[in-house]
Amino acid sequence: MDVTLKIFRYNPEKDEKPHFDTFQVRAEPTDRILDILEYIKGHHDGTLSYRRSCAHGICGSDAMRINGRNYLACKVLVKDLGTDQITVEPLLGLPVLKDLIVDMDPFFEHYRSVLPYLINDEPEPEKERLQSPAQRERFDDTTKCILCAACTTSCPSFWANGKYVGPAAIVAAHRFIFDSRDRAAAQRLEILNDQFGVFRCHTIFNCTEACPREIQITKAIGEVKKAIMTGRVDYE
Repeated sequence: MDVTLKIFRYNPEKDEKPHFDTFQVRAEPTDRILDILEYIKGHHDGTLSYRRSCAHGICGSDAMRINGRNYLACKVLVKDLGTDQITVEPLLGLPVLKDLIVDMDPFFEHYRSVLPYLINDEPEPEKERLQSPAQRERFDDTTKCILCAACTTSCPSFWANGKYVGPAAIVAAHRFIFDSRDRAAAQRLEILNDQFGVFRCHTIFNCTEACPREIQITKAIGEVKKAIMTGRVDYE
């Protein structure tokens, strides 16, 4: 089938403002958008810039906006879009460095702000810090995040104000807040109970729909809100 790709282009070294370039290529319905971008870069325009790494939906590096929705380019197929007219743009809400590449520094700054690591200063046990299967299951869903930024950059609250910590950072906080081995839940909840914290979420569900790992992000955000309001963290 013939496919038309309209691709966002911006080279800060020579472009005064962004524009779109259009490419017409042959593609199979089962081709991934990443496959087509690779073909265009290899056969039509070697200057086309985008991030990619594993190409198997694990690293999260090739998140971009495809036909108005955030996807991993390595996971979405041509047939999934239901059209042969495809528009590819960078993620919204982050500065564009070149073409489809955005500056991820603000995203990772928010991620680091919620202390995304286990904190426990109690004496180390003889073997390991144990928890029940139910305690482990409590935060299992939010361990799946691959930091692709698809959720945060699909959020209107983040578009409105980049100081909002964003869904991905809240997911990272949730993973440790509800971990029975961790001892810094109160500290993280205090961080998120800020004017640009968790209550900036207006429960629009864009983040949940955008997540390539199918994490129930809006649910996790709601659980963090509840923990702040009640002062209780349920580990099972």
